[in-house]
Amino acid sequence: MLGDLFAIIAPVFICAGIGFIWARQERPFDVDLVTALMTNIGTPCLVFFTLTSAKLDLNAFGSMAVYAVLAIACSAVIGGAILKMSKLDIRSFLPPMMFSNCGNMGLPLCLLAFGEAGLVLAIVFFTVSAIGQFTLGMMIPSGTLSFKALVRIPILYAVFIAVVFIVLKIDPPAVIANTTEILGGMTIPMMLITLGVSLARLRFNALARATGLSLLRLILGFGVGVGLSVVLGLEGVERGILILQSSMPVAVFNYLFAQRYNRSPEEVAGLVFISTALSFASLPVLLWFVL
Repeated sequence: MLGDLFAIIAPVFICAGIGFIWARQERPFDVDLVTALMTNIGTPCLVFFTLTSAKLDLNAFGSMAVYAVLAIACSAVIGGAILKMSKLDIRSFLPPMMFSNCGNMGLPLCLLAFGEAGLVLAIVFFTVSAIGQFTLGMMIPSGTLSFKALVRIPILYAVFIAVVFIVLKIDPPAVIANTTEILGGMTIPMMLITLGVSLARLRFNALARATGLSLLRLILGFGVGVGLSVVLGLEGVERGILILQSSMPVAVFNYLFAQRYNRSPEEVAGLVFISTALSFASLPVLLWFVL
């Protein structure tokens, strides 16, 4: 069992560690360029190839999408209530409670822990989270809702096209399948390396509050994932993916939006860093629980 856990955790540590050390040595790494490549090319290709090659059942797709919505909604309600009782700024700290790092960190873990079947369901959760991140995740700190950001999410189009192929029960042309497989293959390692670089470059303050909120995020996410899996009667891969994706640390995009709208960006940066560090430390226990 320990060997299996190490085989899952070690690649995540190594890839993120490469990025962290690279940035600490002040080597050049254009995070904006790499993020743009992953967002606009790598991730949509990964989504399309994985969904079409795995022959995902649409009922399973819809079910996991509903589970993701429920997980985010429960985190919002419970997290919002705790923040309000603690008299903390909702606009600054609610998005980090709602949106976990189910992309950069969640997808690799789900793939390593549950294989291709796990990655497919993890991608569904990630897609729902991305939609929420670029609507509610921007609306809460800014106070305005813009659908322009939503229609600019490339993975939505990748999911739509993949679903068309699945519904029609036809395989994509070999040239498309092979191309998306190659381009999608860069996504997961680059996500982890970029995560390491981003963590190394973050500057933050108010460590005590950031630590408390980081613990809240991880405990809340785990509790919501476990609670929903029990209430919904989930087992096996579905249960594991829901708990893993819900338990991930604060997503980096929360910091980017906090910075854009000037909503305590340095404190949110602290949340990203500390919650990720705590998450890495707790991964063995989390994986033991879901496997």
